[in-house]
Order: sequence, then structure tokens, then C-alpha cells
Amino acid sequence: RLAADPLTCFCLDHLTRSEARALEQDLELAGRVQQGLLPPRLMVDQGWEIAHVYRPLGTVSGDYCDVVRPPSADGGVLFLFGDISGKGVAASMLMAHLHATARTLAGLDLPLPQILERANRVFCDSTMTNHYATLVCGRLSAGGTVELCNAGHCPPILVNGGTVTQVEATGVPIGLFCMREYAVRSFELCPGDRLVLYTDGLSEAKNVADEDFGSSRLAGIVHAWRDDSAAALASTLVEQVTAFRGRMPRSDDESVMVIRRV
Repeated sequence: RLAADPLTCFCLDHLTRSEARALEQDLELAGRVQQGLLPPRLMVDQGWEIAHVYRPLGTVSGDYCDVVRPPSADGGVLFLFGDISGKGVAASMLMAHLHATARTLAGLDLPLPQILERANRVFCDSTMTNHYATLVCGRLSAGGTVELCNAGHCPPILVNGGTVTQVEATGVPIGLFCMREYAVRSFELCPGDRLVLYTDGLSEAKNVADEDFGSSRLAGIVHAWRDDSAAALASTLVEQVTAFRGRMPRSDDESVMVIRRV
């Protein structure tokens, strides 16, 4: 996987065998550390089933995926899903930084817009100007309400009462402008309804004809497999993208989270 990048390949050619192996071991360890930051692949909490698939392009990833149980008994389950600009080690370091920031803010039991606004300020203050992150921040209540803030991420796919819609962003990516406000949207979900989050590694996957898979195809699959479990639907989405890509190699990290009301 290291040799897949031309610059990495050039650098490896100028390392001794032991130096190259040490570098590879460091990256493999970084990958295991990053995997440890992810939530369980399947969670059931407060009447919600939450599943995800997380597929780094290389050893580490710039995709961000987390689920945080509430600090208080009457709080909602917080979910976060996003994508750091860039790829590889630098993006994975910023992903870990965002994870730590969001976890800290989640413990304060803040309204969603304040979580995004504070995360945005921290990201602006502590990263280089050309780095940013798209981020969806949401909260699930035991009564079936979903609150959602979307900072420039791919539109989540909502299945509500058999109707499939795409939920547009409510603000710009974090890290671009230090003082931004984010709007929140709310939905009431019934048993069987679901929300699907994905990174552009899926929607922008290309086939041999240089066609993008596209969000419309994703929405079509979500509708066709709307009776599946969260875990089954997440796996199906990745499998369908892989089949569409055919002989074309992957060019980005691929992640998806499915949230289903049970």
C-alpha cells in the first residue's frame, strides 16, 4: 500500500530495507491507532441502530466517523461524520485532532450549532489555512427526533415514510472561516426510517467510462434496500460502488454510516 503513491515510492527507493520496514511498521501502527478511534461497527441505543463501514485508501484515512453516547440519561446519541481535506498521513492526523475536539465538546452537552461553531474555531486556530473538513453533526433522541447540522458535507440521504430525500448542507466546511454560524434541521423518524451518511469516495467513484457513481445512484440503492438492516445496507452500498468501479482502482477513502430507527 505504501508503493501506491509515486512520491512514497520514490522515497522508499532511497531507504535501506530496514528503514523502509521501520517506516511501514510506523504507518501500520498509525492505522491500528486510527481504527481504535472508530465506534463499534454496529450499535443499538435508544431505539436506533447505527452501523458503519470504514475503508481507508491506504494505511490511514482522512474520513471521520464517531458515535457518542449521551453524558446524561436524558440526552440524545450524538453522531459525527465527515471528511478531512487531502489524503494520507496528514489528513489522518487532522482526523484525530477533530475526533479529540468533538469528543471534548460532546461532553459539554451543547446544542448542535454550538458544537460546530466551537469546532470550527478550534480547527481554524490550530490548522494551516489550506486545511478544512466537511462535517455532519447530529443528535438522535429516544423519541425518534433527528437533529442535523451539515457543515459542507455530502447531502445525507433520508428515508422518511418511504420518501427518499437528500438533506443539503446548512453551513460551510469547518476551518475555512473562523466565525461562522450553522443552522440545524429536525426530522421525525418512524420505525424503519433511516438516515445514510457517506463520503465522496463513494459518490465520486469512477468507472471505466469515467462516470461518477453519483449521489442519485446511492439514493436509489438506499430506496431499493430500504427494508434491510443498517449493517446490511452499509455493506450493500460499498459493494455496489465496488461493482460499478469495475477495473478502475480506488482513488479515495470510502466510508458510510447508516442510522435506522427500530
